[in-house]
Amino acid sequence: MHFYLKLLIAILFVIALFIPGINGGFILDDIFNIEINHVLYVNQLNIDNLLYAALSFHDGNGERALPMLSFALDYWRAGDMDPSTFKTTNIMIHTITTFIIALFIKKLLILAKWTPQAAIRGALIVALIWAIHPLQVSAVLYIVQRMQTMATLFIVLSLWSYLLMRQNQFAGRRGRLYGILVILFWLMALACKEDAVLLPVYTLLLELVFLRFKAGQEVVARGLKQCYSLIIVLATLAFVFIFIPKYGCLGDVCGRRDFNSIERILTQGRVLVMYLGQILMPIPSNLPFIYDNYVVSRSLWQPWTTLISWLFIIGLISWAWYWRNIRPLFAFGVLFFFAGHIISSNVVLLELVFEHRNHLPLLGMVLALVDLVLYAGQRLNFGYRFLITLCIVICMALSTSTLYRTYIWGDGVRLGRALTTAAPDSVRAWAEYSSIYNDLYKETKNKNYLVDGVKVSEESLKHVKSSIMVGNMLMYKTILGTINENDWKLYYAILKQDSNQLHRQSSVSFLFDNYLRGYDIKEEKLIGAIESIESQGYDAGYLEVANTVFNTKRRERAILFYKKYIEVAEVNDPGIDKLFNSLNSDGYEHWVVELKEIINSRAKAPK
Repeated sequence: MHFYLKLLIAILFVIALFIPGINGGFILDDIFNIEINHVLYVNQLNIDNLLYAALSFHDGNGERALPMLSFALDYWRAGDMDPSTFKTTNIMIHTITTFIIALFIKKLLILAKWTPQAAIRGALIVALIWAIHPLQVSAVLYIVQRMQTMATLFIVLSLWSYLLMRQNQFAGRRGRLYGILVILFWLMALACKEDAVLLPVYTLLLELVFLRFKAGQEVVARGLKQCYSLIIVLATLAFVFIFIPKYGCLGDVCGRRDFNSIERILTQGRVLVMYLGQILMPIPSNLPFIYDNYVVSRSLWQPWTTLISWLFIIGLISWAWYWRNIRPLFAFGVLFFFAGHIISSNVVLLELVFEHRNHLPLLGMVLALVDLVLYAGQRLNFGYRFLITLCIVICMALSTSTLYRTYIWGDGVRLGRALTTAAPDSVRAWAEYSSIYNDLYKETKNKNYLVDGVKVSEESLKHVKSSIMVGNMLMYKTILGTINENDWKLYYAILKQDSNQLHRQSSVSFLFDNYLRGYDIKEEKLIGAIESIESQGYDAGYLEVANTVFNTKRRERAILFYKKYIEVAEVNDPGIDKLFNSLNSDGYEHWVVELKEIINSRAKAPK
């Protein structure tokens, strides 16, 4: 009971650190996956509503069903899209995970021949450091990352059950109940996030370092070895013949990414070393959260730190493997950290860096560092009091950094300012900062927020020449009624300078969508923007654009876009006849006359 009382106090401390961040709003991927995902707006609890909500990730593909279901339950509980409700649930999940981690580590330390009292102290220290580390702030307070934190919870539950199962097998019992729990929790983890597929890797590490495939019955021990041998063979075949062909890209063009799978793996060496640096030195300036301009490694020598990073990683893993009999906790912790990044640092063309990817792997590195400090203390004859004092100092330092970070995350404007200060060359950071003021305007209808949004957009142009930022500025000024010709000239100029094709298209689409919503954006200005990106290889699709406008309240303005379509269409384009027939049947014969005049003028014009 003494252990559980101390653990409860530690958990209350963790909650106190994260409470300041509870008032922050939805950001980035929260918007699409949660805030505007109307399938989550569950007002009545019934099977259909809950099922549709659970399957609403990626348009009903059924991935990550448990987190999506929990988002719907949060909406039902609050009665609206209140971000603080969602963040409260995230903090609860984080604290429950902390509790289970303490139980798991306690069991692991006893396996490592620690005394019961030492195992209790060690489990509390490891669980607390893991829970209060500043890297965890974005995983917990970035609402959509519940997908990661819930997966971590069920993975740890599965690992704890695995140790209990193996404990029974050591004693000559089968441990079937715990084996069922291992599978059940694993399935629940897989229903949260795909990287939960790594559970057999984690259990294999437990066997290689601690358990050594031993059991009270020889048939069980032999079965374990055969089972893991089969898993390794099947996993290797699946990786080579399924995973790489499906998710890898070895060519020069890989969708929206400017890197291929080989370059991504090379880059991940530097990313993993950066993560280790953030774990050791988690000061705010080392944790920018947004990394969209992270430099890609084009080879082992470009940049030169790529080779150094991979040599460091190979050396660290080799050290851990060599010490697996000498310091099994250190060895397991290091191997666990890198195992946790196998999916996110592989051939899949995911974004290069995300802090939340350390949510579970951080546990391994905390365990390794704690064991390394104990080893150093033993070699240097540090006393018990010195080690406890050092632990308190480390926890205080981590708590201070975490508290500062949760304070930043507790207010959208503070967060936006911090993001752009940490990453001034990041378009994503500036766009998020600008959109925060737009969200505040939508909530309050106070136009002063839009004035601030314009200021942020203008400030961003000192650091990034982004069509997204100018597009935001145009929209805010349109609502304010202060837009002028120079603003549009600036926009057209930036559209030509912006090297990011996706940003250019997204910016124009943003303006067009707001035009369709009824905002006072002039059609000729919008056409000018479309023409600008069309000259850079973008298929404008004027007919589709015109038809979209025709099917809105602005139907009468669609003629301007139809005229543009006729001006650029091929003379024998079959869409022209279909358009004329459609307009005639809808009673717009006079439009057909105007459009035919344009065709006649084109035919008479000198070639």
